[in-house]
Formats: sequence, C-alpha cells, structure tokens
Amino acid sequence: MAGMKDQMAMVMKLKKAQKELAKEIVEVEAGDGAVVVQINGELKIVSVEFNEEVIAENEVSYDELAGYVKAAVRDGLKEAQEVAAEKMKPLMGGLGNLGL
Repeated sequence: MAGMKDQMAMVMKLKKAQKELAKEIVEVEAGDGAVVVQINGELKIVSVEFNEEVIAENEVSYDELAGYVKAAVRDGLKEAQEVAAEKMKPLMGGLGNLGL
C-alpha cells in the first residue's frame, strides 16, 4: 500500500505546482515598449497592453503593431514554458512511478 500512498503524494505535489504556475507571471515587451504582454506559467495570456505614447511617437502602423503583438506573445510563451519546465523538473522524476 505504500506505493498508492506515494502516488497520492505525487499527485498532490503536481496539483500544488500547477496552482503555483498560475501565479508565475512573465512580462515581455516588443517595439521598444509599444506592446507589453504578460503570460503566466500555465501559458495563459494574462494581459496585453499598448503604450499609446510610444505608438504615437514612432508612428507605428497597425501592421507593425500586429507584428509586435505576435513577437511579444511568441517570446512570452517561450519564456513561460521555460519557467514552467524549471518549476516542474523536480517532480518529473516521480511520474514514472505513476505509470504515465
């Protein structure tokens, strides 16, 4: 029965780690601050903000703005994936015992 207890403990640790990932926020900007995107460790977009002052000063077009959003989301997702992988790494060794 010790195996079942170990499995339950591992599942609880994984659930706790997932909740913690929701609180981990990565912030990425593009276009010299024209666009700022926040993404959490669950790879969900938390916010997308536009700096109207930077956009106006640099006469950023809609096409450029769309490109900045794509770049910020791409870079933010990559960074958030790295954060998630680092946070989950200690728990991944125990997954073999769960038959996953």
